Amino acid sequence: MDRYPHPHASRDSGPSCQHHRRKREHSGFPERSHHQNKHFQPSHHEHLSESGQSYKSYATSLQTLSTKKELYEKVFPLYKQPIEVGCFSLDSERRFFNDKRQLRFYTDPGLNPSFDLRDGFKDRYVKRDENVKEKLDHILSALDADVVTWRGHLTKLLTTPYESREGWMFAVSKFRGTVYISEVETEAARRDRENRTERHSEMMYWGYKFEQYMCADDIDCSPDPSGVVNTNEAFCTVVQTRLADHRLLFSGEVDCRVRDLEAPGPPACYVELKTSVEICTPKQRSNFHRFKLLKWWAQSFLPGVPQVVAGFRDHDGVVIKGEYNCWKPTVCMNFCNDFLTFVKQVVSEDNPSVVYLFSWEPHRDVAYTIHRDSQYCFLPEWYRLPRRPPLPSPLY
Repeated sequence: MDRYPHPHASRDSGPSCQHHRRKREHSGFPERSHHQNKHFQPSHHEHLSESGQSYKSYATSLQTLSTKKELYEKVFPLYKQPIEVGCFSLDSERRFFNDKRQLRFYTDPGLNPSFDLRDGFKDRYVKRDENVKEKLDHILSALDADVVTWRGHLTKLLTTPYESREGWMFAVSKFRGTVYISEVETEAARRDRENRTERHSEMMYWGYKFEQYMCADDIDCSPDPSGVVNTNEAFCTVVQTRLADHRLLFSGEVDCRVRDLEAPGPPACYVELKTSVEICTPKQRSNFHRFKLLKWWAQSFLPGVPQVVAGFRDHDGVVIKGEYNCWKPTVCMNFCNDFLTFVKQVVSEDNPSVVYLFSWEPHRDVAYTIHRDSQYCFLPEWYRLPRRPPLPSPLY
């Protein structure tokens, strides 16, 4: 299936979310040509860090990329139906396995569950070490793509035109003709992580606990909420797709799949699980649609996951029910497409020791600096080694 149809395209709107209803989000419009982009603007300013100090680099931005929403309200770019080309699992110690051992099965809880998301936070919670940055190591064996990255990085790009609070940095290197994109933690994000309150940490746990209530380890089993929540564990899909002229390969974590083994194959059988505070006021509804729902859509749409199940909780972390439009999918996808075009124009040197550091802060343009043999290098040494030619076939 070449086109990835979007039912809301004629309205340029985002999806709505109903009580524990699974929402299908697909997008696709006729392909458009991509010539020199008028949103790329010349810039002769040195890019500064948040502390006001210039990044150590041997070149700074000669162009910037605007993020103004109105510039991207144009025809929806071609986005091909994502195809799963691989998958892998990470166990309780974050060890890599090239299999589906961590894939779980969705269990429908009905419309009126009573899940205590606080249960186990103090004594049955193993949290992944956030100081360890895994970069792209788990997906570097993938081939046949212009761009290799994580789904989460693309999600940030899609939501950038509507983001007003958090900036980002991406390290980009070209190696053997492929562009690799890896996130770099900003100083603001590091400070927020290190100063996270106990209440904030507990609320993050609630999302994982919701998954434990909803997922079974085996198709014939029921969920076991009495077990340990270990955020090292993960099942990840690896998909290929194309956004306009860009052949993409990226990986993203999958919460679970439907139990029906006769259902369409991956990624169409996958389910995304989300939690949010119960919406009681117009302000809460506005913020939900403006921020959270946008990220939910982007995260699910990119890998072709058609079902999102939302649990709405109260302020004490008890899920009490399971469930327009402040943003436009066409703006999100066009900005992502133009950013990738911008990256390909800028990233000229095919050398894993050279990193192009793209950065953005709300209400500013995307800018970049260039770094050689710096702390931003992210492709591991084993991956840079010359490839051995295949052994000749034996003669009989």
